[in-house]
Amino acid sequence: MSFVPHTDPERAAMLKGIGVSSIEDLFSDIPEHLRIEGLALPGAVSEIEAIDEVETLADRNVQTKDMDWFLGAGAYYGYIPAVVPALAGRGEFLTAYTPYQPEVSQGTLQAIFEYQSMTAKLLGMSVVNASHYDGATALAEAVLMAWKAKEGRNRIFLPKDLHPEYSQVIATYCTSFDIEFIRYEGDPAQAPIDERTAAIIIAYPGFSGEMYPISKASEKAHEKGALCIVQADPLMCAIFKSPGEQGADIVTAEGQCLGNPLNFGGPYLGMMGTTDALIRRMPGRIVGQTKDKFGKRGFVLTLSTREQHIRREKAVSNICSNQGLSMLQTCIYLATLGKNGLQEVAKQSYDKAHYAAQLIDIIPGYHVVPKLFFREFLVETPDSATKIVEALNKKSIMPGLALSHYYPERANELLICVTEMNTKAQIEKLASALKEAVK
Repeated sequence: MSFVPHTDPERAAMLKGIGVSSIEDLFSDIPEHLRIEGLALPGAVSEIEAIDEVETLADRNVQTKDMDWFLGAGAYYGYIPAVVPALAGRGEFLTAYTPYQPEVSQGTLQAIFEYQSMTAKLLGMSVVNASHYDGATALAEAVLMAWKAKEGRNRIFLPKDLHPEYSQVIATYCTSFDIEFIRYEGDPAQAPIDERTAAIIIAYPGFSGEMYPISKASEKAHEKGALCIVQADPLMCAIFKSPGEQGADIVTAEGQCLGNPLNFGGPYLGMMGTTDALIRRMPGRIVGQTKDKFGKRGFVLTLSTREQHIRREKAVSNICSNQGLSMLQTCIYLATLGKNGLQEVAKQSYDKAHYAAQLIDIIPGYHVVPKLFFREFLVETPDSATKIVEALNKKSIMPGLALSHYYPERANELLICVTEMNTKAQIEKLASALKEAVK
């Protein structure tokens, strides 16, 4: 279909209809010093040059194959069965974005339905949506969801041990809202929740890897009339008690570790689940199963609280997306592994991480911080963690994240992640290299 632009008289009529004299007037709410005057774009390049540049960037993704990889911090190196990219890469899936004419898109709707069904069981929630840009935006949406649900309450308790990038996204999302964030440390059950609290957020686990039980904190929140939001590691839920089983009202998660590659930072998959009581306040889309007039199984877009489908002023959120391809890859991954396979992946990650922690904790000068963790743990180092990372990189080992990347004052802390991809030999090589690095 050809593109026919609006004529000048049509533009003038539309501007008059909304009460402004020019297109520039539409941006008057944006402070002048924040407006961009032209884009400093480079000149055009040839197809050969463009492909070379893209391949150069793509090469930065294969470091996990060239190094012993112990870096996590929100993005995890895991095994993806060959069937996942093979099926997700089929033409009918690869270009799919979102079902704007949903009932015609039965294949897309069924994939979303199956994804929702499996992840709802994993997170222990009544319903899961499809979906958000990533775990950080899903959590930010959960904050707004809780704040709107608890009208008259504006306090949100936020753990200090939350991924710093998640905290930044939440702050950006909530800039224009009357929300008071209170940071708490340690056990969420000890947070001073009161009658002004809309919700408490629990990191399960925290950025340091430390895990705290959810039940007591959720009970305390409910006693005060507040909600309990949990930011979870979805793989961990395969072997640990799910957030839903522990009383969570809203659960969010980053789904990258479930069948999506690192991809130099994205696209990722923001997961969100909630209870029946909050289902109509949840952004995103929900697909339901039904029967057509012939009694044949079919799927429908049961709820869609986005402005493209309903009146804008009634939309729950205008900043959410159905990460269709990422969601599909997670759906195929979960279906391929099944319950037992997913538990095996989680168990291997847990066992190997604890083996690594035992070896590292006995090295003079090193101390493993968290008492209870899943696959990631914080280590206090005898020397600058950045120097240790640089030294081990020369030995083709990526030992983890130096926390000074986010917190300059925490120079001697290293966040190490172990997944099912790490072998016993690699773990022992890491411990030996850490010992040598401070001699």
